[in-house]
Amino acid sequence: MSSFSKIKALLPQLSTSEAKLANFVLDNAQQIRTLSSIELAQAAGVSQSSVIKFSQKLGYKGFPAFKLAIVDDLNLQSLKQLNTNERLPTNSDDPIADLAAKLIQHQTTVLEETLQLNHSEDLNQVIAKIKSARKILICGIGSSNLVANDFALKLQQIGLPALSQVDEISASAYLATMHKDDLFIAISTSGDSKSIVTLAEQAAKNECCVVSISKYGNNALTEQAELNLFTAFEKEPVEHAGILTRTASTLITDVLFLGLTQSHSRWQKRASLATDNMRAIRHN
Repeated sequence: MSSFSKIKALLPQLSTSEAKLANFVLDNAQQIRTLSSIELAQAAGVSQSSVIKFSQKLGYKGFPAFKLAIVDDLNLQSLKQLNTNERLPTNSDDPIADLAAKLIQHQTTVLEETLQLNHSEDLNQVIAKIKSARKILICGIGSSNLVANDFALKLQQIGLPALSQVDEISASAYLATMHKDDLFIAISTSGDSKSIVTLAEQAAKNECCVVSISKYGNNALTEQAELNLFTAFEKEPVEHAGILTRTASTLITDVLFLGLTQSHSRWQKRASLATDNMRAIRHN
């Protein structure tokens, strides 16, 4: 898992000193190769203990392991690709062609970083849970609901018992019929949506397997989930539009769907047939 992706994903949750250190690392990645923890602390304007705690918050045992991860990332990517200052901001006077190009750039970054935040074994575990589930309920709010609806439809097309609900009362009523052989997939950008967390709590009490898809790091939703998949953080080009968060969440659900169809020839045929049927409907 990329250390840079972890840092960017955690930025909104960091304290002032942690954010100061995080931004220094992102903006001066090449310097980390030669710095000790004391030198990094001095360069970033924080204490040495902050460097150690920051390394541990990212999941490393200490600064040496964190530094090694940074070096590994630098060996895989250029500093230009990793530096957040290289991102192109959208401006109110941009022509539509420039807006499209910048959106593609941001979406590409979000897609790459979302993949880096998720281990293959975690994705495979979720695929296994979907394959074995007696019932599948998928819930999201706002732009996450669009992702939930799309994923439920895809699962239905290959014959899996999936349902999407946006209304908390309806979802709660359906959860009351679900038990240990069933699966609840909760999609929340923040991981702190009260209604989604409440539903996840109910699912957990019913001994359902709970899978979360949310931003990287600990949040109320991940605490309720048995399996967690993560989306990368990126500032939206338009506030509350959910364009980039929807892009990241859809990548995860699409990867899960592809993994499912590739694991079973009958599901591949059903997916192809569903696509053909949709094309026929559009042409009629």
